[in-house]
Amino acid sequence: MIFLSHLLEPLRQIAEIGGPVVVILMGVGVLTLAVTLYKTWQFWQAGVGRHVALRNAVTAWDQGDRATARHAIDRSTSYLAPVVDMVMSTSESDGARFHADAEVRFAKLERGFRLLDSVAQLAPLLGLFGTVLGMIEAFQSLQDAGAQVDPSILAGGIWVALLTTAVGLVVAMPTALILSWFESRMEAERVIADQAIMTILQPNGTATAAAPDMVPAHA
Repeated sequence: MIFLSHLLEPLRQIAEIGGPVVVILMGVGVLTLAVTLYKTWQFWQAGVGRHVALRNAVTAWDQGDRATARHAIDRSTSYLAPVVDMVMSTSESDGARFHADAEVRFAKLERGFRLLDSVAQLAPLLGLFGTVLGMIEAFQSLQDAGAQVDPSILAGGIWVALLTTAVGLVVAMPTALILSWFESRMEAERVIADQAIMTILQPNGTATAAAPDMVPAHA
């Protein structure tokens, strides 16, 4: 408990010095951290990036080994496994329906991205807004001092005002990096899904999907 108090004390002091804008930015930072942890957990639960069994299934299917492909897709824990299994079970040659089903799954994983993007863009602006308010207050204090101008009044007001900009950047920069990583992962997931669907729906795969006992055309 004492350790937690020592850990939170600097944050409390920053909030007192920076005022309401810094408090808002700190709240936004906590929200961003919560969303990041949730998305990380969601990605792990869905098996994002864990497609070894799925790739083995697609490779076996492309080589005409349907039994191995089915066995591999049954062992896959990837969230894309149901989509690939559905493609293997059809004789359709149009992959639009399967791409649409994959996009529905992608959309679930991408929920929260808009919030992270908004934080990355608005946090610096909110910090700058706090800086402007602080500068106005500093110059008002300077005006009230009249002829007895103390440079420390202006200097103190300026560094306090700039504190909000610093906090805004501290919130925005990690958020932008995290969002960039999430988006790059989803781009890679789309590539994997497209390759799997197109490989299975190629002429050889489609011709043998309805008749698995037939010899592949390229054999």
